[in-house]
Amino acid sequence: MPRAPHIPLMSDPAKRNACPICGKPAEQRFRPFCSRRCADVDLHRWFSGTYAVPVVAEEEGDDLPVVPPDGDDVAQ
Repeated sequence: MPRAPHIPLMSDPAKRNACPICGKPAEQRFRPFCSRRCADVDLHRWFSGTYAVPVVAEEEGDDLPVVPPDGDDVAQ
């Protein structure tokens, strides 16, 4: 998955106490962010899909029962 250019890399140990959004020093109250605004920006990125957790799709197996789409298997 390509990295979004507006999201900085945090590999430098000196930057670990920096806000991941803007790079300013993190405030204890909003940790790991520096402000409520940066925390909200991060939350918006999750909600909008900018951030995503990679998932490996599983192949469909034959271990699941097949249900006819018309519902003929319903006991009456």
